[in-house]
Amino acid sequence: MEARTRFAAAIARAAGVDDPRVPEAFARVPRERFLGAGPWLVLGRDGYAPLPTTDPDALYDDVVVALLPDKRLNNGQPTLHARSLSGARLRAGETVLHVGCGSGYYTAIIAELVGTSGRVTAWDVEPALAAAAVENLAPWAQAVATLRDGTRPPIPPSDAIYVSAGCTRPLQAWTDALAEGGRLVMPLTPGWRHGGMLLVTRRGESLDARFLCRCAFIPCSGASSDLEAGALRAAFAERDLADVRALHFGTPPSLADAWVAGDGWWLSARDG
Repeated sequence: MEARTRFAAAIARAAGVDDPRVPEAFARVPRERFLGAGPWLVLGRDGYAPLPTTDPDALYDDVVVALLPDKRLNNGQPTLHARSLSGARLRAGETVLHVGCGSGYYTAIIAELVGTSGRVTAWDVEPALAAAAVENLAPWAQAVATLRDGTRPPIPPSDAIYVSAGCTRPLQAWTDALAEGGRLVMPLTPGWRHGGMLLVTRRGESLDARFLCRCAFIPCSGASSDLEAGALRAAFAERDLADVRALHFGTPPSLADAWVAGDGWWLSARDG
């Protein structure tokens, strides 16, 4: 517990977290519960390498840990998720959908943030991970994991949707499911390349949008296309993430205001 508390405080500082409830949630969730028995593989510049110990305290560092290394499926970087969950501003009693829940670690942190009065629905398309999440999340009665593709409707009405797989497009099914003031947090990424963690907030008929940070994720097969990946690579290389202000669906992109345009959607550099 001491190592976990230090870890939570350290990643919050490193990520610039401004919601004090986020490190508190990290401090309450034992990461080792979701990663199986050691020795564990961590991801570095040259691929996976084993940790030199089976002491669970070694997991309380800002490391990406393999879940299914042959499929490049991992328990992601804590600072990235701390920053993203801080931006999501999850509140007690809210209903959250977690798409791409893996073995459930970040789902458990979401469950801590919404509390016992909230509800978390967690989906993953990988059978082994969905089964692990069901078992791992047993202490959190407010969280329910299921084997399901999170890109396919129907999407349940949600106060927040948290996506843990890289997409070349935001799905309108996700934003349509948001309550007023609801938030979608998702990685907008060109394939395996770095992109940005996008926060979309419903304001009536408008969708405010901004990037929280840079990120890279395993691609989401149900929300990715090569054509959009090319447009995103150019946008991330040539434009400032801080310029993004709004997300639009079903309207022609403005040549003057479009930050990037995809198939039936676009991000604007002007308030929506």
